[in-house]
Amino acid sequence: MKNRKLAICGIFILMIIIGLCSCAQKEVVDACLKGHTYGFWGGLWHGFIAPFDLIGMIFRDNVTMYAQNNNGAWYAFGFLIGSGGWGFMGRHGMKK
Repeated sequence: MKNRKLAICGIFILMIIIGLCSCAQKEVVDACLKGHTYGFWGGLWHGFIAPFDLIGMIFRDNVTMYAQNNNGAWYAFGFLIGSGGWGFMGRHGMKK
């Protein structure tokens, strides 16, 4: 019974934190939406370099992992494959 109350309390606190974080200021990206639109191949490349982008984001404010100016689902699909999503690349590292 004590564990159940603790779990409910934890969920309640998590919901409050998520609610407070959802009130964050919106980022204006209009300047990013001009010029070249990235498609599947751009998403694939950005997926491959995502770990390096993550490190770059820590030290620089002008580095992002995901192109704001993309064509939607094809970019997202390429990014997913490029970042090793769905376990395409991780499967080879498993020992049998």
